[in-house]
Amino acid sequence: MKISVSCLLAGILFGCGLTVSQMINPAKVISFLDISGNWDPSLAFVMGAALTVTFIGYRTVFNRKLPLFVDKFQVPARKDIDTKLILGASVFGIGWGITGLCPGPAIASISFGGNNSIIFVTTMTTTIFVYRYINSKV
Repeated sequence: MKISVSCLLAGILFGCGLTVSQMINPAKVISFLDISGNWDPSLAFVMGAALTVTFIGYRTVFNRKLPLFVDKFQVPARKDIDTKLILGASVFGIGWGITGLCPGPAIASISFGGNNSIIFVTTMTTTIFVYRYINSKV
């Protein structure tokens, strides 16, 4: 129960942060990506703040012997760069550039009822299931 509550609170905080920073607004994101046109650098400050909080958070958390709600820390062991990682990052970047949305902001923006967000999240979810199905057959 503690894990579910902490995940819910973290998700709400993350969604509020995305909303306040306007990362759920595709036009804001696209204007940030448009470095040769009408560039809006404000999201760079959002990313800088997120990196700062993450840096401090990791240093604080990993100074503990154990996490608060589980038995051990779960840190990814793989550090290699493979084709799947490069292709996945490329598809993510292209999709972000075309739509101005990435998964977190898209899900958060559904609460505002945008059709583009609903289409994006539906397509994203379908693609995840198709990938998992295809990958399980290989």
